Amino acid sequence: MIGTRATGRTRTYRYYTCFTLARYDASKCNFTRLNADALDTAVLDALASFYRTQHQLIADAITTAQAQHQAAHTDRHAELAAVEAELTKTGQAIDRYLAAFEHGTMDENLVADRLIQLRTKTTPLRAHRDELTRTLDDKPITPEPATLTQIANHITQIIISGTHNQTKALVEALIAKVTITAPDRLIPVFRIPQPHHHSEPATTNHPAQPAPQLRFAQ
Repeated sequence: MIGTRATGRTRTYRYYTCFTLARYDASKCNFTRLNADALDTAVLDALASFYRTQHQLIADAITTAQAQHQAAHTDRHAELAAVEAELTKTGQAIDRYLAAFEHGTMDENLVADRLIQLRTKTTPLRAHRDELTRTLDDKPITPEPATLTQIANHITQIIISGTHNQTKALVEALIAKVTITAPDRLIPVFRIPQPHHHSEPATTNHPAQPAPQLRFAQ
């Protein structure tokens, strides 16, 4: 579906139209155009209601997401343990070479060359360890009820008096997608905000209707 417009006598009407219908004609697609204003209002109303009234549903969805996260990262836990062990082994080797140099039992040039090799080895190991740790720490967390209510109030305020750009930003932040299953039925997929573990915010997508089918946005 793409955004289209039609100009009447006194105003411009906004629609969501099938791309094939807009490009060709009804012989290629006979799906009706949808009133964009009505669809936007319905989605935003459902979004506000979701955050205001479905706290338990959100908590249940996050619990499911946590189990999925744990199952998906079982191998990464083992990989992290192996990286940590290799870093420990390399660190111990560096300590041994330094001790040998301090006690005068090993040539200075040999120690220097070996230390450079070992320290060069630790750089990618540390980077890999940090990346694995960030991934494993990025576990879904249930927002506090007060936070969900605050989001709902913000959504309602934008619905009532927000500008077009504010509405667009809200949609981009909290709505992952909208599936249209019939001219009078749609299924929005909402994002559940997560704490900022690193530079980009993590979000959890959750359909408002029907039953929950949790997934993650990357």
